[in-house]
Amino acid sequence: MSRPVRWGVLSTALINDKVLAGAAQSPEVEVLAVASRDGERARAYADAKGIERSYGSYEALLADPDVEAVYIPLPNSLHHPWTLRALAAGKHVLCEKPYSRRPAEVAEGFAAAREAGLVLSEAFMWRYNPQTRAVAGLVRDGAIGDLRLVVASFSWPCPVDGDIRTRPDLDGGSLMDVGCYCVSAARLLAGEPVSVTAQSTVGPHGVDAHLAATLRFADGVVAHVDSAFHVPDRSHLEVVGTTGTIRVRDPWHCVDPGVTVTGLDGVARDVPVETVSSYRLELEEMSKAIRGEPNVLLGEADALGQARTIEALYRAADEGVAVTL
Repeated sequence: MSRPVRWGVLSTALINDKVLAGAAQSPEVEVLAVASRDGERARAYADAKGIERSYGSYEALLADPDVEAVYIPLPNSLHHPWTLRALAAGKHVLCEKPYSRRPAEVAEGFAAAREAGLVLSEAFMWRYNPQTRAVAGLVRDGAIGDLRLVVASFSWPCPVDGDIRTRPDLDGGSLMDVGCYCVSAARLLAGEPVSVTAQSTVGPHGVDAHLAATLRFADGVVAHVDSAFHVPDRSHLEVVGTTGTIRVRDPWHCVDPGVTVTGLDGVARDVPVETVSSYRLELEEMSKAIRGEPNVLLGEADALGQARTIEALYRAADEGVAVTL
């Protein structure tokens, strides 16, 4: 690219550490500014992270004419309103996953981006990693025969008190926080589900602390996914076909990549996978899109499919019925 894209970050969220580390590795990305609702906090954060500019409000950052794109890691319920404000301010937007559990909000956001001639993307960083592309390629090329089953899990010991992920008013819950990765994997490999069932356990603060679901796809493919808070870390992705199985060692974080294919004969072979920051790749693809270059950016269709599936899963869990999409 001719020059790096200049980014601003709305908030000093913990996830920023991973994003900033990825940005620091790339000549195509420059993090120019950060905003907080507290000016002193923003300045201290900017000084600690080596960011040139800081702002004591999100609106002030959006008013900076030198900021071309913003990364939004705010709580889930704030994704859509601040995306609309950023687009209205003329900024491209990379919004942390999931964009929304409401398909209508996803459609509105992407419509606003199209009307403004701006780029909007949902930040599913794991999808950009070479490990994920390798798994998708193996399935697509028939390395395990015809796809039959996807099994995906993601859980961690999220604290109960004071964490935004446990607040209903902020659209918290295990499905929204980590289960969305499992849904993303099932959809990536099998397409869009035709029906879903789900069961959930609501925690003490009113959000799903555990959720387990079955997604059914065309051609008889089934996915079993589960997510949970307040339990040990679990990251699992297994893909089963008629002639083999793929197991992924670190499917979501992609820090310790490893893909193993086992055939019907029981012989296992490891597939070489490059270790690289998913966050760097995500930011670079977004920056390419902003500059009008070819890219593999996740777009409206994927974000809509994700939101529709999440909406259906919550309905299935709440009503105890199978939901057809």
